[in-house]
Amino acid sequence: MRSRHHQGLPAAQQPADPARLAAARTFPEFYALYLAEHRHPLNRKLHFTGSTLALICLFFLVFTGNPWWLFAAVVCGYAFAWAGHFFVEHNRPATFKRPLMSLMGDWVMWWQTLMNRL
Repeated sequence: MRSRHHQGLPAAQQPADPARLAAARTFPEFYALYLAEHRHPLNRKLHFTGSTLALICLFFLVFTGNPWWLFAAVVCGYAFAWAGHFFVEHNRPATFKRPLMSLMGDWVMWWQTLMNRL
């Protein structure tokens, strides 16, 4: 789904084609398309924030044994990421297309952001 927001952009800046994203066979192929859906710096910052908060929640899960921290980790991770997609990028999260590869992509992007490689 392409919104009017992306019309008129050069092809290199157009969002990834959802069909190509869904058809990616390898993680490197998927990740290149995944990054195309995460071009805006604010979207990447929201993903990084949500993932970091999710890690903190998982830390508390391990040390308290309270299963509500698992729920909080999922909510934190997805709430920030989806806000970035719906309100910043104006695209559909890759989670809906390829959940496992999307989760892997989130953590690779998190690590690359942490290491200042993006």
